[in-house]
Amino acid sequence: MAAEIVAIRRPQRWDVPYGPDMTEADVARVLTFPPFNRVDASRFPASLPLPGILRNDARVRHFAKGDIIVRAGDYLNSAFFILSGNCRVEMGPGESGLQDAVLGRRKPQRMNLFQLVAQLWHRHQWPEVRDPSRYVLDERVARRGFDAQTRIYLQDVQAVLDTHRTVQLGPGQSFGETAALSRTPRDFTIFTENEAELVEVRWQGLRDLFRRDAALRQHAEGIFRERALSEFLANSPLFRHLQPVELEEVGRQAVFDSYGAYDKISSFRDVEAGNFAARLAKEPIIASEGNYGNGLFMIRNGVVRVSKRCNNGERTVSYLTPGQAYGFDEMAANWQKGAPLVMKHTLRAVGYVNVILVPTAAVEQYVRRTLPGARMPLEVIATEESKEQQQALDLDDHADAEVLEFLVENRFVTGTASMVIDLNRCTRCDDCVRACAAAHDNNPRFLRHGPTNERYMVANACMHCMDPLCMIECPTGAVHRDQQAGVVVINDVTCIGCSACAHNCPYDAIRMVEIRDAHGNFLVDQNTNAPIAKATKCDLCIDQRGGPACQRACPHDALERVDMRNLNVFARWLHR
Repeated sequence: MAAEIVAIRRPQRWDVPYGPDMTEADVARVLTFPPFNRVDASRFPASLPLPGILRNDARVRHFAKGDIIVRAGDYLNSAFFILSGNCRVEMGPGESGLQDAVLGRRKPQRMNLFQLVAQLWHRHQWPEVRDPSRYVLDERVARRGFDAQTRIYLQDVQAVLDTHRTVQLGPGQSFGETAALSRTPRDFTIFTENEAELVEVRWQGLRDLFRRDAALRQHAEGIFRERALSEFLANSPLFRHLQPVELEEVGRQAVFDSYGAYDKISSFRDVEAGNFAARLAKEPIIASEGNYGNGLFMIRNGVVRVSKRCNNGERTVSYLTPGQAYGFDEMAANWQKGAPLVMKHTLRAVGYVNVILVPTAAVEQYVRRTLPGARMPLEVIATEESKEQQQALDLDDHADAEVLEFLVENRFVTGTASMVIDLNRCTRCDDCVRACAAAHDNNPRFLRHGPTNERYMVANACMHCMDPLCMIECPTGAVHRDQQAGVVVINDVTCIGCSACAHNCPYDAIRMVEIRDAHGNFLVDQNTNAPIAKATKCDLCIDQRGGPACQRACPHDALERVDMRNLNVFARWLHR
């Protein structure tokens, strides 16, 4: 029987609205509130109307007094616009701010020597054993709602207002735009001072709103310039010696731009398996090889492919991740040797990328002309910039191009602790799995299999990404990044088993497990009698001494936890 062609409808972006309960009446009402009542609807095309964006990319949310809307350190993909009521921004991060217990997090404690030895024989015979008495929230907070609708709220709002420095936000104001578009952590914790109604807009809608409405875009850029740009620039070796007024001027001249798109988190999973040229053709070009180098390209978020012409095609030679930059080597060569100021490589956006472009003239004025004398001559700062941010872009001598391409295509380059296994050295002894189990009460937190490229495999273990998608939509803050170690961890006490993190992880590194007590009895919900599930994953042995047990246990040096931000270290391991 001959095969037949079956026509189906192509999935569309708005097939799944952000707020399924959002009605036309809700949209009409939202359009009467600022800033939406000041947006010129005629600037939006018929295929992407303003009411359509609000209908499908926004949702109206109601909060009670004391509800925690966002937490400092959270990674979210939406911004909030206040329609009614007041919110408070808690301005004391770190030691002076709200404590981890209030925000649903846990403070890791290193095991002492006795505890380390005791874990060798004190293991439960049942999997995923928990102590039910631990599941008690901090007395300063309470919980209402179920599953994804769970809300954590402050029991005594006035006590927080009396003891912490806060700033009030009212109707017409907004927060979270920059963090949502650049997928960077929230700087502050924000909670409701009284009952409030807010519109939450996911980043795809924000992107379209800002593209069509200059006032909204300028508002968001102004917030970033005011609150975060100077700090972002100061983290670069190029600008860290500048005075605050000089950093402010560099920031004033900087240009923001974004490239590519991700309409859903699962796009990370759907990497096209077609040929390399086809993939390159779909990646937006940020800058082209051979063109004039019009500035320093600083990556705010996302992954940028760095490629070079090779015969009749192109070859990936490196990649850039958040905090890295491209273009200074070309400028330095121009200043020192009179070389043409042209791009030596092509930069492409792999997925969604935010770029800050510092014009060449600004770099010349504030770097070339204001170097701190003999303490840091141009040659030194050029070397430091290349080492710390450009990671030796010419990798021909020490990195396998196919391995690099494999890492870029699968987005493994976002990992700060990716588990890479050399299959030629691995004897499948499973010592790594047993060591992981020994460190986690007989419950290994990774699987020794995953995508492979010839002799190298990236195992299904949490990579502790720079851009941790698993944090998005966690309703209690249980999934968070430890502020000291930088490790992405899950607070078992405040995890409600909604599985949002497991669904959002593009690497299948998070698993939902049903938990038991010390006698092997399943712990069930007292209202529904359904088994209680918890999210589990690699925590990089944060409470152990000596680092990840899996790596320490490998007898053949076949396993390495790799920080993909440092290509040189990775290359040395590949060719050890």
